[in-house]
Amino acid sequence: MLNEFSYDERLGILLPDPKKEWEEFNINEQSEIILIWEKIRGKIPDRIAELEVIINKKQEQLNHEANFQRSCELNSEISELASVINDLWIWYRANQSVSGTKIHQ
Repeated sequence: MLNEFSYDERLGILLPDPKKEWEEFNINEQSEIILIWEKIRGKIPDRIAELEVIINKKQEQLNHEANFQRSCELNSEISELASVINDLWIWYRANQSVSGTKIHQ
């Protein structure tokens, strides 16, 4: 059932990517997909914590950076990481209650 998920390089996690409609899966397949997703979803806060550590390091670098160009690069990197964290929280919250009929995307 892992083939019903695709690795998202930007977010660093597997995301649901069903190859057919939810109703086409039998109940055992649906249960397995939900179980896999809940395991993935449970790791999202850890992934966010990893990214927050990177952001904090980049912010510390930014605090001591004298080069304007490098400061802009660091700001851009921090912004992108913050965007990834936001998207991860959206996935975490939007999928916290998977219904019996569909994985919400």
